[in-house]
Amino acid sequence: MSEKKNFRKFLLLWSGELVSSIGGGLTSFGLGVYVFRETGSASGTALVTLLGFLPTLLLSVPSGVLADRYDRRLLMMIGDGCSALGVLYILFCMLRGSASLTQICIGVSFSAVFSALLEPSYRATITDLLTKEEFSRANGLISLAGSARYLFSPVIAGFLIAISDIKLLLVIDVCTFFLTILSAAVVRKGLNAKPAEKREAFFQSMKEGWRVLRRKKGLLPLVALSSAVTLFMGILQVLEKPLILSFADETTLGIAETVCACGMLISGVILGFKGLKGHYVRTLGLALMLCGVFMFGFSLFENIFIVCAFGFLFFATLPFANNCLDYLARTNIPDEAQGRVWGMIGFISQLGYVVAYGVCGAAADLLGKVLDCGVGRGAAMVVMIGGVLLAVTATFVWIPKSIRELENN
Repeated sequence: MSEKKNFRKFLLLWSGELVSSIGGGLTSFGLGVYVFRETGSASGTALVTLLGFLPTLLLSVPSGVLADRYDRRLLMMIGDGCSALGVLYILFCMLRGSASLTQICIGVSFSAVFSALLEPSYRATITDLLTKEEFSRANGLISLAGSARYLFSPVIAGFLIAISDIKLLLVIDVCTFFLTILSAAVVRKGLNAKPAEKREAFFQSMKEGWRVLRRKKGLLPLVALSSAVTLFMGILQVLEKPLILSFADETTLGIAETVCACGMLISGVILGFKGLKGHYVRTLGLALMLCGVFMFGFSLFENIFIVCAFGFLFFATLPFANNCLDYLARTNIPDEAQGRVWGMIGFISQLGYVVAYGVCGAAADLLGKVLDCGVGRGAAMVVMIGGVLLAVTATFVWIPKSIRELENN
């Protein structure tokens, strides 16, 4: 009975994150379109994405330590609530006339600083609530919630922009923060926080997360591999808007992103009900290789139907890779170190995003200018190169014996 009750609490917490993901997706879509239309370059869009992501990355490790030392549900509530202030700042600037690129970067960065508190606490809370046997099914639902910003948000945002403007999207996003705080508060009631067994110094706790990661043979190579994967994923994430907007309007962009993300919805539902029963390493390598192939096809032609077809296949394959990565890592981390290690894993694995956000926008602009084909086709060329490299990188999943042995545990 207790396990069923905890799974219901997980579903409540997951529902809050689902709503938050949709709201965040509205803001992300709106700001991406706004900045690209204002600047006419992929670099501006990439800069906003980078500054919205970098604080979360840099603070992921200390946030993991906090998740092991303090009430994880309270940290989630603080992170969600304060991150809304950054969105409110951008909204205020727009209500006064228009928001400059600098003002948008400030607001997005501020929001990201407090969002950093959320991820390690959220993942560690899932470990608090669920049994090992429930992890795989929960991972499918988590992937589904993460995909909501790609599945529901774009088509909603495209429709709302057509009848209003970006300010409406920001208002809706701010409202979603209250719902997520409420769900975390309900889960917190009746669920005792797990105090750390050792009251180590703060930086000593950070070092302990690194030591746990290194001690488990195969875990660090797996995390390093995931960092290479996020590099290629980040390329597609940043350049899909300039690529599509070069030959379509905002409404078409929203519909296309939603159609593509339907692949993640279908896979997430399948994994949520059935999960994976084994062969995690083999499935991981195959899924990443297919992601690379579909990423290449995504950028071949300026045809919205081809873009949607390959985008759908890409997102349908991605949850299988994420599920395997999450399971292999989660089942090899001691319960008492979940927050610290997930913070360290988040930091290392997402370094690839920093490189992608910092380089791919400028690369797309440069290729478009040098080859005189425009920023849209320049973005397409960068995406194709990323797809090829991702498919090649996927083969390295099967080589290290230490990674294969993680599955036996």
